[in-house]
Order: sequence, then structure tokens, then C-alpha cells
Amino acid sequence: MPLTADTVAKKANTLSEALPYIQRFFDKTIVIKYGGNAMIDPKLQESFARDVVLLKLVGMNPVIVHGGGPQINDLLKRIGKAGEFVQGMRVTDEETMDVVEMVLGKINKDIVNLINRHGGKAVGLTGQDSSFIRANKMLLESQTEQGKMLDIGLVGEIHLIDPAIITFLDSGDFIPVIAPIGVGADGETLNINADVVAGKLAEVLKAEKLVLLTNTPGVLDKDGKLLTGLTPKQIDGLVADGTLSGGMLPKISSALDAARGGVKSVHIIDGRVEHALLLEILTDEGVGTLIKSK
Repeated sequence: MPLTADTVAKKANTLSEALPYIQRFFDKTIVIKYGGNAMIDPKLQESFARDVVLLKLVGMNPVIVHGGGPQINDLLKRIGKAGEFVQGMRVTDEETMDVVEMVLGKINKDIVNLINRHGGKAVGLTGQDSSFIRANKMLLESQTEQGKMLDIGLVGEIHLIDPAIITFLDSGDFIPVIAPIGVGADGETLNINADVVAGKLAEVLKAEKLVLLTNTPGVLDKDGKLLTGLTPKQIDGLVADGTLSGGMLPKISSALDAARGGVKSVHIIDGRVEHALLLEILTDEGVGTLIKSK
């Protein structure tokens, strides 16, 4: 279809509005946790890939960390095994770990291929590559029995992230795509929550932004109203009264840790919105919850 003067004017206005943000975030690192509907809806997949490639083309450094919870649950169900969670963390025995590795490996390749088909240069990694994500076995404190620690299996708590491989890829115009699997002290494979990996990676990379894509508009109060500009004190209150629970706990905890650790802005946004990334990064309005460090 031929371009009209009106269409050209609208495109020029859009570019003009985005230019200050492009200049502000040039050569800055944006860590993106990719999950939820954005990973399984074909239209949203295409939107995400185009957004990531555009961010790279205009000079930003997007780094993708992906999850795979629903897909892992589906495969576990097919083999007759129920997924189990404690305090938002997946209980991971050896059989479950095999499933986690299989599913995340496939998802990682699919994301890499998707970004590459849209003109990017994506490279897939896990924390096992160069052992760049090192972890200790996680033990959780029981919420019902004081002093009791819960063993949830092959689940990792990040001990160290070596950013060298990510920095190298960024400098070569590659887009890292990372599956949240780490290496234990004895070389064992450990499952790590993807939100936690994204938050810690953003902190280590001194990222400009951490963006967590979710299946909700952001953090909601008990009436379903979107909350933004949240402080640690407000978040503590939301956890205490049960507004925040389950899978939102590691997400909000990693967001807070990243903000306190020097990440300039942390956002939990609605991945069900087409081009949510561009709306968050290149406009004033944004599409979710901003987390403050204090």
C-alpha cells in the first residue's frame, strides 16, 4: 500500500516522540524477564521479537532471561507427575530436573530462532555455559515451624554471576537469551527461578532497567486496582496482608533486590499487551508497576 502524506507524518511524529528515550538509553543494558502469555501466544511472540530487535538496532543492549513454568507443568502432567511449589519455588527432584532441562532447552532455541528470524543475532545460553551462574542449594525457612529448614531439591540460590560472557556478546551486537539453570559447588545442575536470575543479572550488569513481563497488568491490590511507585515498606504490607503471595513473591523480591542493588528502574508489566516493551521503554505512560528502591 502506498504511503500517504498523513501516514508519513504520523510515523515521523512517533519517531520524534521516541527519540529522547532512544538517546537516553543508548548503550544501556535492559534486562527483560520473558514469560507468561507473551511466550505462548504467536502474535505476542512476534511482537516481542520485533521489539527486542528494534531495541538492539537503536543502540540498547537487551538481555533476555526466560522462564517456562507452564510448559514444564504440561510435560510433568503428561508423565504423570504433579508440579509442587513451596513459597513460589518449584520443588525439583532429579526427574523434575530432567524435565526442566529438556523444556527450557527447547524454549531457549525457539526464542533464539524467533529473534533471528526478525533480524536479530540471538545466542542461547544457560548458567552452565562457562559456569557463569554459580549457585548454592536452596533451603527455605518453614513458615509454620520456627527454625525448621525445608529441602526443596535441586533448586539453586545464586552465589555468583560472572558477567564476562554477557558483556562479550553485547559488544558483538549479539542478544543473549538465558535459561535459568545454574551450576552448584559440586558441578550439579540447579533449577533457579527465572525472576530471581533476571533480577540478580540486572544488578550485576548495572542495568538501566529490569522489565518483568507477566500475565497481569502489574501489581494489583485486593480490589484489582493497579499499583505503581511501590516502596519496600508498601510491599512488605502487601505481603503481610496476603495481597502478594505464591508466584508473585519471588518476582517482587527480585524486583526489590535489583532496585536496592543499583538498577535504575524496575518494572512489572503486562506481557499480554502488544509491544509492551516499547510502550514501557519509549513512552512516558508505561504499562505496569514501577518498583522504587526506597
